[in-house]
Amino acid sequence: MPIYELSDTGIKRLQKTTFADRGIRERQDIQRLLRDQIEIISDQTMVIAEEFGDWDVSRRRIDLLCIDKEANLVVIELKRTEDGGHMELQAIRYSAMISTMTFDQVVEAHKSFLTTIGSEDDAQQRILEFLDWEEPDEDSFAQDVRIVLASAEFSKELTSAVLWLNEKGIDIRCVKMEPFFDGQRILLDIQQVIPLPETEQFQVQVRQKKQKEQQSRTSSRDFSKFTLSIDGKAYYGLNKRNLMYEIVSAVVSSGSTPDEVADIISWRKGNLFVSFDGELNDEEFAEQLMKLDSGGKLPKTKRYFCKEGELFRIDGKTYSMSNQWGNRTLEAAQALSKNCPHLNIQIDKE
Repeated sequence: MPIYELSDTGIKRLQKTTFADRGIRERQDIQRLLRDQIEIISDQTMVIAEEFGDWDVSRRRIDLLCIDKEANLVVIELKRTEDGGHMELQAIRYSAMISTMTFDQVVEAHKSFLTTIGSEDDAQQRILEFLDWEEPDEDSFAQDVRIVLASAEFSKELTSAVLWLNEKGIDIRCVKMEPFFDGQRILLDIQQVIPLPETEQFQVQVRQKKQKEQQSRTSSRDFSKFTLSIDGKAYYGLNKRNLMYEIVSAVVSSGSTPDEVADIISWRKGNLFVSFDGELNDEEFAEQLMKLDSGGKLPKTKRYFCKEGELFRIDGKTYSMSNQWGNRTLEAAQALSKNCPHLNIQIDKE
């Protein structure tokens, strides 16, 4: 769509141009400027890293790796070409590669980025402040990966692919950045073209409905939240793992040993706690724990409450409780409540 300049003498149509004709480079110019004003193409978004490529087997780089206010990862790909190239395929590959990133890995990526741009800000604190979180919440972090493609134009093949991917539940958006030249200044017309802003909310609702239907058919994972009361002290919005940690912590603080807790939850006796001799700090404990790691989707340090303040130090040993809880979580909680009536434990599902 053409852009016009309105003045006292008339309406003048501005000349459409290209980034290449104006000597504007993709990485050194467009990417550098958008990095500091990412809200221009992706609202409510924070840049985590630039040219991110911490892959094991690839040298490819994400132009801008971001997160949004919902704690989703956002892959932003930029092109100055006139058709967008094959950026949608590239972005899908990147999204798959980062889909398993943890909160700690994102913090490390942001720390490297801040060092690169000469900032001394604390990486974790910046992320927590952006998300309005008081502390990291691994269960709520990176539940989805969004894609934003920004280019001067998009080919019919690309837009067809993006529309189809949206129908299949992938959140991918196209933002057109058209440059115009008035003889002195370069002006940008920036518009989201897929999905159209006026239909975006409807499409989001349709996509979420499809995702929920698919989850109900294919997944038994329970994302329930609970309210917990222990001796009059209330805890709100707890997932299963944090519900069990607060209960076990209270039971241990009241005088029970980890072995006694494991006896009550008899079906978890073999894997409820891991312990090492000595009163270890969190780094020492993690070092010992990783020696037991035999691989798998999550490292051992992600399967236990082993940060400072989460460890139990009792009788010359340091204990950490598992954070892996499934269908028998409430049964375990009720068993502890029954065996510790003095704690007045009450659990309500939100």
